[in-house]
Amino acid sequence: MVRYEFYTEIYRGDSVPKAEFAALARDAAAQLARYKRIYTVSAPAGQEESEQTAMCAMIDALYYFQTAGSRAASVSVGSVSSSVGQGAQPDCTPKAQAAELLRCARQYLDIYRGCGRCCG
Repeated sequence: MVRYEFYTEIYRGDSVPKAEFAALARDAAAQLARYKRIYTVSAPAGQEESEQTAMCAMIDALYYFQTAGSRAASVSVGSVSSSVGQGAQPDCTPKAQAAELLRCARQYLDIYRGCGRCCG
């Protein structure tokens, strides 16, 4: 599992608070383990930290999806209220989240169907 120090010092992540990192890292590790069960997953040659880096990208995505639904569109304090424009909202459906997590992992790892020996 990736450590918070790797996330902040090597990956240079800064969006995930330390208090929430462990749970998100656990979820990213579980998702990566799932990819390894259903796909052929390998690190590019000479990039030993690519698996940890992939998990950091997945952690950032998981945190984004976790917080995207909690962003307030309007705020009221006493008799004063303020609204944020409801322009295009991000797609936070489970299908979109799954696609984004796979995209994040593929930035740093070679992930494909098949055995990788004959037909790739």
